[in-house]
Amino acid sequence: MLKSLFNRKKTTAPYRYGIALGGGGARGFAHLGVLKALQEAGIKPDIISGVSAGAIVGAFIAGGFSPDEVFEIMKENRLGNFTGIQFPRDGLLNFDKLQHTITRFIPAKNIEDLPLPFYVAASNLNDGIIEYFDKGELGKTVQASASIPVLFSPVKINGKKYVDGGIFDNVPIAPLKEKCETIIGINISPTQRVDKLNNLIDIASRTFHLSVESTSVRKKEECDIYIAPSELYNYPILDASKAEKMFLIGYEYTKALQVFAQE
Repeated sequence: MLKSLFNRKKTTAPYRYGIALGGGGARGFAHLGVLKALQEAGIKPDIISGVSAGAIVGAFIAGGFSPDEVFEIMKENRLGNFTGIQFPRDGLLNFDKLQHTITRFIPAKNIEDLPLPFYVAASNLNDGIIEYFDKGELGKTVQASASIPVLFSPVKINGKKYVDGGIFDNVPIAPLKEKCETIIGINISPTQRVDKLNNLIDIASRTFHLSVESTSVRKKEECDIYIAPSELYNYPILDASKAEKMFLIGYEYTKALQVFAQE
């Protein structure tokens, strides 16, 4: 059980709740269940950071959408609808449709135009560093954050190539530090044993998943609340066919933690 938020010591931080949404491919549906449960407990983000699937969800939440609204949008625009097979010059799949979907649904063109402050974590391939964007073109930056190397082509921003931010930081709490009274980290990438790896896409996604999870295990102690539904390990990161179930896992797990908000 998580510690209650009753009688938490107040600070001079500019925001009350900051939520870091981790990466996890199709498991991003679980983020929406977690956020809905938190909302029902009176906890709404004042500032958000996100990486990969968390950046996609975070863009919509920061854009003013409710978890239920985002679920309906994502359910109708699942991973297969975002991707297209291409000649593998720098990635097996093209992810441009994700950028177009974000642009179509979210009125804000740039990150800084969103109703809520929002940071997008992406990995700079040229410099070998993580960057947290709070300005710039929303759709392109979120696409970069969600572009798993080898599977998806890198995205060029300001002359440099960017890929999934989970390489360096799969629960991006760094941009929230010193800004929030309470930091909530949501990790949707538990690891599990895999008996079958059938093709190059399976191998690439598995290799990436194992590497990014190593960046998440140290984050628990840095959060005031750390939410990590272990049951998600049963759901492959590239399979969105169980969207409703993943949403429910996130929702029920968080409700069971008995997290409360009170002035």
